Amino acid sequence: MKYILVLLLTISLSFTIQAQKEKVATSYTISFENAIHHEAQVMAVFSNVKDKEVTFRMSRTSPGRYAIHEFAKNVYNVVVTDGKGNTLNTTRPDPYSWNVKDHDGTVQVSYTLFANRGDGTYAQIDETHAHLNMPATFMYMPSLADKAIQVTFKPRKDLNWKVATQLKSNGNNSYYARDLQYFMDSPTEISNHSIRSFTVDKQTINFVLHHNGTEAELDTYFEDVKKVVLQQKEVFGKLPNYDYDNYYFLACYIPNASGDGMEHRNSTILTSTRSLANGGLKRNIGTVSHEFFHGWNVERIRPQSLEPFDFEAANMSGELWFAEGFTSYYTSLMMCRAGLLSKEEYIKGLTRTFNYVWNSPARDFFNPIEMSYQAPFVDAATAVDPVNRNNTFISYYSYGSALGLALDLSLREKGLQLDDYMKLVWQKHGKKEKPYTVEDLHNLLKKYAGDAFGDFFFQNYIYKSNMPDMNRLFESVGVSISQDATKASFGVNITNGTITQNTTIGTAAYKAGLEKGDKIIKVNNTAVTKDTSFKDIIASLSPNDILNIAYERYGVTKETTATLQKDPSYIIQLDTTISDKSIVKRRDMWLDPK
Repeated sequence: MKYILVLLLTISLSFTIQAQKEKVATSYTISFENAIHHEAQVMAVFSNVKDKEVTFRMSRTSPGRYAIHEFAKNVYNVVVTDGKGNTLNTTRPDPYSWNVKDHDGTVQVSYTLFANRGDGTYAQIDETHAHLNMPATFMYMPSLADKAIQVTFKPRKDLNWKVATQLKSNGNNSYYARDLQYFMDSPTEISNHSIRSFTVDKQTINFVLHHNGTEAELDTYFEDVKKVVLQQKEVFGKLPNYDYDNYYFLACYIPNASGDGMEHRNSTILTSTRSLANGGLKRNIGTVSHEFFHGWNVERIRPQSLEPFDFEAANMSGELWFAEGFTSYYTSLMMCRAGLLSKEEYIKGLTRTFNYVWNSPARDFFNPIEMSYQAPFVDAATAVDPVNRNNTFISYYSYGSALGLALDLSLREKGLQLDDYMKLVWQKHGKKEKPYTVEDLHNLLKKYAGDAFGDFFFQNYIYKSNMPDMNRLFESVGVSISQDATKASFGVNITNGTITQNTTIGTAAYKAGLEKGDKIIKVNNTAVTKDTSFKDIIASLSPNDILNIAYERYGVTKETTATLQKDPSYIIQLDTTISDKSIVKRRDMWLDPK
């Protein structure tokens, strides 16, 4: 009996200690009575506040994004009281913060949130759903960032709303997060949605879909989702250990959404205006593939530069060519291995990214690390002044994807493969959740493929911007790459006679002194009209032909000459004539299901 009493006391003490560790310091309640006008009513209660003067604020950034977004612009009717309901005065040190003092240890903040963008960064509230990205929705107190959080949602029962989120359920639409970082990383979809689930490695993969389609369409789509999940698992050998043994795809395929995808620790947001019936069965699955791969690469294989994520400033990382770019490489490759793209479709699909990356003059200005540094300026960031990005910037998604392809094919020449390098990075960093640096990636490639190989790849293609010998690499897997030497190029987009973007460095248009906004009037005595387009004129000419061009700039007619160049575009195709069985085998090992 004594033993049992001691045991019970020990268990009770253990529970008490655990409860103290997990004691909720921040509680939220959110309701949606005025959803028709895109408003939610939020009550935040900050408890056990120690400092005499404290700050609460809205986030300026969101996990998975790297730019500033200033979510405070969408909150109003802010009322602050103490625990007894007495009104507290606040001061505003900056546009996104409130300071308060003379509280009684509890600070209660009520406010109205306006939200009408349904994507991976913002929030949207209307009578179709409450699509909540936490940084865009909830104020927080930085001094309580390491304390537990509870949120209670008030779904619209009249609209049959249900809650879907990676947060831990406490029942009765109340959910728990261990700290601010986890809470902010937990988007929530509240709607009349459907759900499909399957079990892998004793964990549950849940696909939550808010759409206007049929259950049969979801069934069909979910079968493709499962194929992608299983192929990605094969790259790393097993799924990550999801918190609470669940992963959630939170998909909104509705007309009022904005197309996007955003990864989170145990979930992802997927938004598209394309319904499954209207092209979404084929065209939406790419975002599924990309975001699920992030569950390994960026959520757990995590750049040191993003730890911890800063909610008060832009988050800059030099590793996005790997975190986002290599994920982009695997996006379509996984679809090919899953049988959702044919080998011919996959190879042809490489063309656009290949041409964008390797024909860009931007490689003369920045290497992949420096391109990654540009994320705070380009990742859904907004500005009103013109920029010269088509000459100076290559998306780290695309640049990294092209490098992932080059590295994979280079490794396969040696009888190795990128999958196994990714497994090594997972074992050394992702599985242990030990953040990495570029130097770590460099050293692991040396460990996997040898010092000479690792040093050569990083010195030439990561620390510098050289182009790999892609002709040789494609040939090694039975892929043909060619250019049309007879096709002429002027090198700029022209719509209704007007140049619509900065002219690209080194092109015929650039050398002729033409710029964005110039209106082409005449080419070699041929007037440019709706019936005779500039594109049609160029199509009838050849490289090295000289153009006499009349154009208008700022209301003044001017003249210049331009020498047409050979079209630099590459054509990439599956070579079906290969008879070398070793090449065919290498290609099959690359693209076949695992």
